[in-house]
Amino acid sequence: MARSHKSRRPYLIRAIYDWCVDNGHTPHLLVAADFPGVNVPLQFVQEGRITLNLSPMAVQSLNVEDDPIWFSARFSGRPFDVIVPTGAVLAIFARENGEGLVFGEVELPSGGGDAPTPSPAGPTSPATGQDKAKARGHLRVVK
Repeated sequence: MARSHKSRRPYLIRAIYDWCVDNGHTPHLLVAADFPGVNVPLQFVQEGRITLNLSPMAVQSLNVEDDPIWFSARFSGRPFDVIVPTGAVLAIFARENGEGLVFGEVELPSGGGDAPTPSPAGPTSPATGQDKAKARGHLRVVK
């Protein structure tokens, strides 16, 4: 019988997040905005991607301990509850030096029945209905 393993992606995201904060860096996530269960402000999405500042000064109620990652933040002065399944995270890195971890591709849930769970407060904007995940990520190096 094949044994299914938990994804290592949530553990790696937490580790790099902690490393960034412990070293006084600003942690950022690069997210595939079209991944199922992602709830981000669409006006800030570019080419299907969004970069999110996870600095303790920029977000409230951050939860990186569970999947999905969720927090509240202000975008153009308006509050928004962000939900990011860990499979949608393409990279986590420090803004100051670019060091971090690039996953490069989205990670679809295994088992087929695993659906992302919403945050306890629920999203502040309606679902977008974007349920198609891309099998390959599209990244480019920005210096």
